[in-house]
Amino acid sequence: MALAFLNRFKRKRDQVVVVDLGSKVSKAVHLARSSGVYHLKGFATLDVPGENPAHYVDVFGEHVRELVDRTGGRGMQLCVAISVGDSLLRHAEMPVVPLHDMRTMLRFSSKNYLQQDLSDFVFDCHLLPPKQGEIEARKPSGKCRVLVGAAKRQLVTDLNEGAKKAGMQLVHVIPNFVGPPNAFERANSEAFTGEVVALVELGHRNTTITILDRGEIALSRVVNFGSERLTRGIAEALGISDDEAEGAKLTMPPDVESYLSALLMPLGRELRASIDFFDHQHDRAVSQAFFSGGAARSRQIIENLQSEMMIPCQQWDPLAPLQLKLPPEQMGEVEQFAPQLAVAIGAGYAALD
Repeated sequence: MALAFLNRFKRKRDQVVVVDLGSKVSKAVHLARSSGVYHLKGFATLDVPGENPAHYVDVFGEHVRELVDRTGGRGMQLCVAISVGDSLLRHAEMPVVPLHDMRTMLRFSSKNYLQQDLSDFVFDCHLLPPKQGEIEARKPSGKCRVLVGAAKRQLVTDLNEGAKKAGMQLVHVIPNFVGPPNAFERANSEAFTGEVVALVELGHRNTTITILDRGEIALSRVVNFGSERLTRGIAEALGISDDEAEGAKLTMPPDVESYLSALLMPLGRELRASIDFFDHQHDRAVSQAFFSGGAARSRQIIENLQSEMMIPCQQWDPLAPLQLKLPPEQMGEVEQFAPQLAVAIGAGYAALD
């Protein structure tokens, strides 16, 4: 499911470096494809500088240069996954016209299709198949269902300029909402195509929930609760520093675990509300939830959220379909970082397909 605001040189490429711009930590992967097999050749994480690198050309260029060097991907083409705060993902009904014409229509008449004036945005579209029983109904209306991605034009321009400063060629800009579904499709194709599941990405400032209805994004929502809020809650409850609380969040000593349920309750209820909304709108139940993101490394966090969401919850592994061709020093630590790489890996599939 590729949604790329900037998509240059549409011929197939065999290697790409993907940078997932985070609010606290950015993640990067160096992916390659050979004979239909995908390889992970390097990865990196890097604390974000004080300014949001997406909005400062020079900061972005330096940030990307260091990430790319750490992945061993110097000279490769670059793909950037941008945050939910810098991108939009919406469903729309549009005339059956070529994708280029759809993008033009959205540029000049976004309010007609998205109920919002987005004249300073750039767009891309992904055609959705007709729902069961809608094929005949579609013919006279001349309409089709589309998943629309959007980002501010100036942001895309700045990212392109920053990539040049890093000595890279920017070929894709992708909303990070699309990353986990892309990666999950390859990591667990059975659940992706045959079930209604929720993908939950536990970010630093926000948590995203994406409900997949047998392979199609049916709902996507941002919850204003991230691991930063959990860290601060632990720090306040125990009277410790944020750095100490960050470590305690992962090691989960008994005194931290006793506060966990109360701290996570608001997030669990918001995620459950999203699931209930989908159930009511579509008359189908979500069977289970799969978690990614840095906080998903904690079994206790997932178990506490499961008690609020009232469906089975588990971590999933975006590395599962990949052959690891990593430097020796990275082989021993990649499993630890795997939950944080879901967005970057999924965006990489979009760039290579």
